[in-house]
Amino acid sequence: MNGNTIHRNLLAASVALALCGFATTALADDALQEDGGQAPPPASGERAATLDTLIVTAQKREEALQDVPITLSVLSEQLLQDAGARDIKELQHLVSGMSVTSTASESQTTVRLRGIGTVGDNPGLESSVGVVIDGVYRPRNGVGFGDLGPVERVEVLKGPQGTVFGKNTSAGLVNVVTRAPSYNQSVEAEVTAGNYGLFGVAASYNDALSDTAAFSLYGVKRWRDGFLDVETGAGPRTSREDNNLDFHGLRGQLLLEPTDGLRIRMIADYASRSEECCASVTTTRGPTADIVDALAGGEGVIPVPDPSRRLAYSNDITRQSVEDKGWSVQVDWDTPWLGEATLTSITAMRDWINLNSGDLDFTTAPIWVRHYGAGENDVGFETFSQELRLTGSTDKVDWMVGAFYADEDLVRNDSITMGSAYEPYLSIALLSNIAAAFPPGLVDTSNPFLFLSQAAGRPYGTTFVGGGSHDHFEQNARSMALFTNNVWHATDALDVTIGARYTDERKQLRSQLSNPNGGIGCANGLLNPAQVGAALAGRGVPGPYIADLVPTVIGYMCLPWSNVMHHGRDTWQERDEKEWSGSLRVSYRWSEALMTYVSAARGYKAGGFNLDRVQSSNGLSSGGAGITPVDDTSFPGEFVDSYELGLKSTLAGGNLLLNASLFQQTFTDFQLNSFLGTSYVVRSIPELKSRGLDLDLMWQTPVDGLSVQGGATWLDAQFGDDLLPDADLVLLPGATPGFMPRWQANASLTYEWDFADRMLARVYLGARYTGEHNTGSDLDPQKLQDAYTVVDARVVLGSRDRRWAVELWGRNLTDETYSQVGFDAPIQTGSWNAFLGAPRTYGVTLRLMY
Repeated sequence: MNGNTIHRNLLAASVALALCGFATTALADDALQEDGGQAPPPASGERAATLDTLIVTAQKREEALQDVPITLSVLSEQLLQDAGARDIKELQHLVSGMSVTSTASESQTTVRLRGIGTVGDNPGLESSVGVVIDGVYRPRNGVGFGDLGPVERVEVLKGPQGTVFGKNTSAGLVNVVTRAPSYNQSVEAEVTAGNYGLFGVAASYNDALSDTAAFSLYGVKRWRDGFLDVETGAGPRTSREDNNLDFHGLRGQLLLEPTDGLRIRMIADYASRSEECCASVTTTRGPTADIVDALAGGEGVIPVPDPSRRLAYSNDITRQSVEDKGWSVQVDWDTPWLGEATLTSITAMRDWINLNSGDLDFTTAPIWVRHYGAGENDVGFETFSQELRLTGSTDKVDWMVGAFYADEDLVRNDSITMGSAYEPYLSIALLSNIAAAFPPGLVDTSNPFLFLSQAAGRPYGTTFVGGGSHDHFEQNARSMALFTNNVWHATDALDVTIGARYTDERKQLRSQLSNPNGGIGCANGLLNPAQVGAALAGRGVPGPYIADLVPTVIGYMCLPWSNVMHHGRDTWQERDEKEWSGSLRVSYRWSEALMTYVSAARGYKAGGFNLDRVQSSNGLSSGGAGITPVDDTSFPGEFVDSYELGLKSTLAGGNLLLNASLFQQTFTDFQLNSFLGTSYVVRSIPELKSRGLDLDLMWQTPVDGLSVQGGATWLDAQFGDDLLPDADLVLLPGATPGFMPRWQANASLTYEWDFADRMLARVYLGARYTGEHNTGSDLDPQKLQDAYTVVDARVVLGSRDRRWAVELWGRNLTDETYSQVGFDAPIQTGSWNAFLGAPRTYGVTLRLMY
């Protein structure tokens, strides 16, 4: 195959999706073409291509970064490697205004852009920030969480991006483009060792099968001890570490180019993780902690909260097992019957399952637990997707039309078991709360273990026994969409971009709820107000107060997982949404050095269902606290109207890119997923407004080998003044939402130089600043996180031809302790916990290439 033929093939593919290499190689010569599209490193003393040649596919066609009227950051493979960013979570070190957090499982990972992201662990809630890997949409952020392997680039797009990228997203998109096979034989390998027992190996092999076919293989295995020490009490847990790592993955790719106008790329991958994850630490020790201590026979909760000790309390296992596999086929065909048009088809199938367990009380007392096992506690997605696009150009218009279809099956099993300390804990906690409402000595607090049994009219120890809830949810979601995105070149300087998408979303949910012990946790006696009143009177509660206390007592005892009224429920729900979304952008190029643009976009994220037990005072999801089961657990779609005013400047002969944008966003029916201490419930917040400024800098300095990358985001956001029905959300009206610091910024510096005859060195130094913010959705002040800065570094010594390199690296070098997410300690009034970010890590990597 000659160079011109390969050039035509690569050009045809790049018009559709630009999957052919990092953008700085876009102006490569014939030698690069014969290398299959991969750029070799610059030779000694040779400067890399200028930054103004960076190519992105933010509008599903290959375009220069500085010509695209969208706020986005582009991360090259070398920058990702220097920063040690192996997965989506670590991208936040390189993109301002981006944060990625995990909670009770690393699979429950949430990406936020400009402070907007999906909160909590409800799998029925779609992601505000989409993740697309090689053109395939991943149904949730956590499903896309894994080792990225060799990549060409990562694009992070801010603001609603639902017009052309698969499913609709209301806050932004992470677009990952992995490295495609080339026609050169190559082998790459790395071995990494570090603190916390870290060890990892990874290798890739690339070769040509013929002059029209090539393939690549990538494999990785990494493991590490836990970041948290664990006090296990009496067990049964034996592991004294948590947040460990045990991951392996494989990915194979096949590239076929049978004719000049046809390119086929097939990808298959498999990954699994089996880890102890994720315990939390106590940040505020409340009055119920003494009760837990007594029931644990010692320390059940840390005596003095100190997150920097990284000491968790958990008597039960926190095991998770994740399996992710799938395949995709992308076909790009230069259609002879439409001239210069290219038809692109992407067919994909994904299968993801997470088995998990958890010590739900986060103490060493045997209160309640989710046990590990398929059919017990697991979440699984099976997704088929098909996308068709037709892309072409005329002298005046770059046009694209397309269709998208996705069929997603979601299954969740959720089982909760109540331990031997559950009934005593509730009894003591409840009676203590009652006694606290009256003068000392007025209420009989002796032998409080009998209180719940008295109220239930059962022998002590039988009110709550063994299995609590055992629930099964099956959801099917079908999405069909038609979309178009067109650029009209009105003049040589003026472009108008119009995009539109019509989406038809249909979801169906079947919920089967049961209590294996027949639901006696909240037996008929507890639902009998007269019987509960008699138990209160037996404790010395004055008569005038009994009527007011009865509903509180019943609600406290009939928590969702033990509420007999849920037992045997089999519900069916449906919702169908037909919505328009789209964008209008006008850009003007004043000179080769400056382009400005203004844009308006309407974003949409589908509604859905709470995949959890929901109960209220009146059987409606809008009702207050109560024990009546809610049949309609749906929530509406989320909408955003977004406006931007931006500029993109290209300075210093193409070696300095300075981009900025002002934005304003108004969300309606904002989907806030809040943990209410007993379950996750999505509340539609009528209004959330945010405005801010994004800055992005890339600079190849005049000093040979020295480059700088960075950005900053200033954000001002607040909820509307509408009063909300939940008492847990009284702090929201008019307040700044959680996870929205006023300032976020990042900066990195890379310096590379040659020395000796055939050696090179490279130094990378990066930092990420996050301002003060609340780490909870209900804005409890106990969840406030102070401003902090995380610093990373890497020092590389290797051969000039890149055959080998030794890298010394460190992450979070100052060992900052910070909360990712704060939450109310479950059923422990006045106590709060948090999931922490990673501590200081360091190590060495040996990299080989042939």
